[in-house]
Order: sequence, then structure tokens, then C-alpha cells
Amino acid sequence: MLVIILEKVPASVRGELTRWMLEVKTGVFVGNLSALVQDTLWKMIKTKVKDGGAILICKAASEQGFSIEMFGDTSREVVNFDGLQLIRVRSASDEHKLS
Repeated sequence: MLVIILEKVPASVRGELTRWMLEVKTGVFVGNLSALVQDTLWKMIKTKVKDGGAILICKAASEQGFSIEMFGDTSREVVNFDGLQLIRVRSASDEHKLS
């Protein structure tokens, strides 16, 4: 299973994803796609995301059983802790450091 979450992206990106996946909530897409289609969609998202952000969660051979990839301006970040992927919410001070 594949989950893609989009934040502040152009409507055309969401429209493209609805051809392949179900939009269960605004900006949240789920589907069961081949690796080729998944990679193609992720590359398309990364080229069209503009000022927004995207999160990809897919099945992986890891302790957790899934992998998380983020691109663009998301409100969270992935932190690797001894091989586990954890999520850290960015604070306002972190946002100023990135600017």
C-alpha cells in the first residue's frame, strides 16, 4: 500500500494523483501501485510541488515495515533514530533557521 500526503500544492497535482489513487481526504491519497508507477508519480510530484510539500509512505523491508520520504515545505521532518524513522514536528524557531 502507498500513501501520499500533499500540503499546499497546485490543484493539478492532486488531479493527476486521482487518476491512480483514491483521495480519502483533501490531500491524502491511498493506493496499491507498482514500483514503476510509484516512482513516476513521486518524480512528477517533486517537479510540480512548487511552494508546497509532499510525504510518501510506502511498504519497505525494514523493522517498521514502511518507509517515509518527504519533499518540499512540510510541517514535519523524518528523523532517523537507530534505524527507526520517527517524525519531528518543526517548531517556529526551526522555521526561522531554515530561512
